[in-house]
Amino acid sequence: MTRPASVLARQTTGAGPLLGLALRRDKVMLPCWLYAAVGSVAVTGISFGKLYPTALSREVFAATINQSASLRAVYGPIFGTGIGGLTAWRMAAFGGVIVALMSSLLVVRHSRAEEETGRLELIGAGAVGRGAPLTAAVGTAVLGNLLVALLIPVAMIATGQDAAGSVAFGLAVACSGLVFTGIAAVVAQITETERAANGACGALLGLAFLLRAAGDAAGPGGPGWLSRLSPLGWTEQVRPYGGDRWWVVVLALVVAAALIAAAFALVSRRDLGAGLLPQRPGPATGAARLRSASALAWRLQRGSLYGWSAGALISGAVFGSLAKGVLSLFGGNAQIQQIIQRMGGQQSIVDAYLATMVNLLGMVAAVYAVQAALRLRGEEADGRAEPLLATAVSRLRWACSHLAYPLAGSAVLLIAGGAGTGVAAGVLLGDVGGRTASLVGAAAAQLPAVWCIAAGAVLVIGLLPRRTSAAWGILSVLLLISYLGPALKAGQWVLDLSPFTHIPRLPGAQFAAAPLLWLTGLAAVLAATGLAALCRRDLG
Repeated sequence: MTRPASVLARQTTGAGPLLGLALRRDKVMLPCWLYAAVGSVAVTGISFGKLYPTALSREVFAATINQSASLRAVYGPIFGTGIGGLTAWRMAAFGGVIVALMSSLLVVRHSRAEEETGRLELIGAGAVGRGAPLTAAVGTAVLGNLLVALLIPVAMIATGQDAAGSVAFGLAVACSGLVFTGIAAVVAQITETERAANGACGALLGLAFLLRAAGDAAGPGGPGWLSRLSPLGWTEQVRPYGGDRWWVVVLALVVAAALIAAAFALVSRRDLGAGLLPQRPGPATGAARLRSASALAWRLQRGSLYGWSAGALISGAVFGSLAKGVLSLFGGNAQIQQIIQRMGGQQSIVDAYLATMVNLLGMVAAVYAVQAALRLRGEEADGRAEPLLATAVSRLRWACSHLAYPLAGSAVLLIAGGAGTGVAAGVLLGDVGGRTASLVGAAAAQLPAVWCIAAGAVLVIGLLPRRTSAAWGILSVLLLISYLGPALKAGQWVLDLSPFTHIPRLPGAQFAAAPLLWLTGLAAVLAATGLAALCRRDLG
């Protein structure tokens, strides 16, 4: 009889070198994700200490949050009124989303994406077990989550918080990532392409967030059990600094282990390069509308554009629905008013809040724009661009067909987000038409900043095609400056590094066309330089 241990050893032969290769490939991406998760937690804790220095102010703040269904839907309920409890409230779900995205992308990148490109077939010809690539992919994500579980307590303890609560906080956030590690591992066996796997993981993450939001927003007699169906809800239910429910951590770890075990069981049940759900066969001949480079680019980019636009519309509606409660929540805290007004407008706290939310929509659009721009490099690296360019299609025409989406697609996304914010805020404030028009205009004003960041990605593609991950690093730094710089009272020269600093803070501030014009000009120069370099260098 063959022992299970020997079978497992054969299945995972060669996993160590593959894990080392994966970590080497992610030497830039993984630290960026860790910085985003851990740095956001540390800065949030410091900010709460400055904004609410007394126990009474924190208790009043917590009571206001817990009484508002819309605020609970966005951030969840508050279980502890200390600095640590407020930090856990603010960052549990948000941090869970960050590490869930990190884990999903890492697992798909090192499993399904490698199969799709054919590299695993080449590797599998050597002394490598069938489950070794999945072991390396899962190991990379697990290592990232272990670092999150270690670094968050270190950051919180360094700010003077309770050690037990800090450990519970770190484990709560990491458990969300571990569960989505298992989900991504299973999805990678079911789907047949990297795009489908990432799309399915993103949809499941969105469903988890909606379940958590619906459960948290429910009143005493409502369906609060919905949040308990979501891994992001489990992150909250650990209740760091407010009870430290360790059994929730154990539950999340058991679910993650079960999902990972299921993924390994599915590996041997399918052919290499295929998914358990095969793709549907297409028509024998292509439609007339696909007989151009721009039509092909539309077919490749449209799914992402639809998804991001729907997300922006929903997010805008959520942001707008909170407008009426801003005065009661922040009106009595002068420091928060100063921070919001520094990020937003200068007329009223409501306008400043709405300007801040529109600015966040601009940051979301920047993430989409970088992703859409890097699709150009993905087509090149995977060898799909070369057959297309062997026809009468020029490099410039091919590149521009894809780069239309960082430009026009980001505009669609921002208009959708601005419209959602304006309609929701207008319904509550009694001016649907006026609020919608002003917020759509404010969202459109974010476009030059988004285009600058997208043009930077084009420049990286043209000059450093093998270092395109640097585009994500640049984006992360700029967004952190925009998001956290005002709260930390960073110097103006630091804030000026981000293009979002130069956008007029609409609504509420005076419109200025000059910064929009020179940001647009800068974006044009960066994009033109990147395109010129792309047209002159070798492909691949």
